Amino acid sequence: MTKVTEYLDAPVFRLVSGTARELGLNAYVIGGYVRDCFLGRPNNDIDIVVQADERFLDFARNDKEGARNDREERPGIRLAEAVAAKCHAKVSVFRSFGTAMLRYHGMELEFVGARKESYNRDSRKPIVEDGTLEEDQLRRDFTINAMAFSLNEEDYGELVDPFGGIKDLAAGIIRTPLEPSQTYSDDPLRMLRAIRFAVQLSTPEHQFEIVPESLQAMKDMAPRLQILSRERIVEELDKMLMAPKPSRAFEIMEETGLLKEFLPELSRLKGVETVDGKGHKENFTHTLQVLDNVVLFEKEAGREPNLWLHWAALFHDIGKPATKRFVPGQGWTFHGHEVVGARMVPGIFKSMKMPLNEKMKYVQKLVNLHLRPIALVDDEVTDSAVRRLLFDAGEDIDDLMLLCNADITSKNPAKVTRLRNNFERVKAKMSEVEAKDELRNWKNPISGDYVMQLFGIEPCNTIGQLKEMVKEAVLDGDIPYTFEAADEFMRRKALEIYGLEPVKK
Repeated sequence: MTKVTEYLDAPVFRLVSGTARELGLNAYVIGGYVRDCFLGRPNNDIDIVVQADERFLDFARNDKEGARNDREERPGIRLAEAVAAKCHAKVSVFRSFGTAMLRYHGMELEFVGARKESYNRDSRKPIVEDGTLEEDQLRRDFTINAMAFSLNEEDYGELVDPFGGIKDLAAGIIRTPLEPSQTYSDDPLRMLRAIRFAVQLSTPEHQFEIVPESLQAMKDMAPRLQILSRERIVEELDKMLMAPKPSRAFEIMEETGLLKEFLPELSRLKGVETVDGKGHKENFTHTLQVLDNVVLFEKEAGREPNLWLHWAALFHDIGKPATKRFVPGQGWTFHGHEVVGARMVPGIFKSMKMPLNEKMKYVQKLVNLHLRPIALVDDEVTDSAVRRLLFDAGEDIDDLMLLCNADITSKNPAKVTRLRNNFERVKAKMSEVEAKDELRNWKNPISGDYVMQLFGIEPCNTIGQLKEMVKEAVLDGDIPYTFEAADEFMRRKALEIYGLEPVKK
């Protein structure tokens, strides 16, 4: 056995070790913390598996329900409560799962008794029984997550690695302790977790790959994803989207057939159709390149990664399959795909059980507007066009511009350079107009209440029409963005069109 006590220097580990010894229990640190120690990744989430003595295991085998419902006898809970008492921490007990959790000096420790699991085919919820450490390690998803450090006095710091996780970690391999078909059939979420770990743990110097037999099992087991809740799927997708290179996760999901099980709209972007020798851009590959570009540009700008901007990048061309047309003499067109895509966003969010709030509206807005800055690149940049873009994008203009810059993905380097240079021209024009007009958080200078009081009228369509005229006049540059100019303009239009004059006081 290899001893690695340098990874157990934090005082909490000696505290757990001594408390377990007093209770006659065996304790081990297991899972992600062990893995990340060897990878040099920070991790303050510590899973501790507790193996009961033979007396309790015999009791559990003979009276499973009694042991399951006896809080005092559950080893994980017993140890957690004893540790919490010593360090004066608050412990949260989850009796039905036999687990307990406490926080100590910035670390989150979760305690659970060693267990073995079995599954019904129509559910990913396991049937759990008390077991040994080896049985607990066998039920883990991947060999690199099944390694454990002993916290027991006689072998403190020894690595317990029955499935060669340390070798797989060094080789950059994602592999299951059991046959992958059994692992993925038991809990289909592990297929997405395998992909997530492959992209999350990879670095330029050390790439992780899923072994071929696991990839084949994913292809065979893809329909099993249907037993999962959409919330659990989205939880994994969110983590993939925040990886340094998220495109790789979606490539694997597409290759294995997983993607079409929950996001068929994205899968439909795959492929190129050719008519009269003319083909269009491969939109799936383009979408993933845009996604990676967004992540790269955020990093270059020193910005915190924005999950919802990543979702917008993933969905920005989602309307292309529905709008694809071949026009003789012109080629392939996708006219209006941004409008169609924006209309699709709420339905996708609803089906995936994602939030139907301002996050969804943000993604919808960026999908709808993602061509606007590009159009300004292609045309002469006017103050009016820039004002309208600033008005429509509002406080999300910086995110929109980053997305649109990421959307420049031509294989022709000269074209990319030309478009990016023009794009900088648009950004400069936007800064100039914004500094002058302050349109990012635009608010109509004329309120409905003001119009009603001025002319002595009740709520009606005329009020909204006058406010719209003011807005259009400001955006077109016909009047300055001031109350005085807007008021004079509104009074004039009210008289010319509706015969309204201010009431005399």
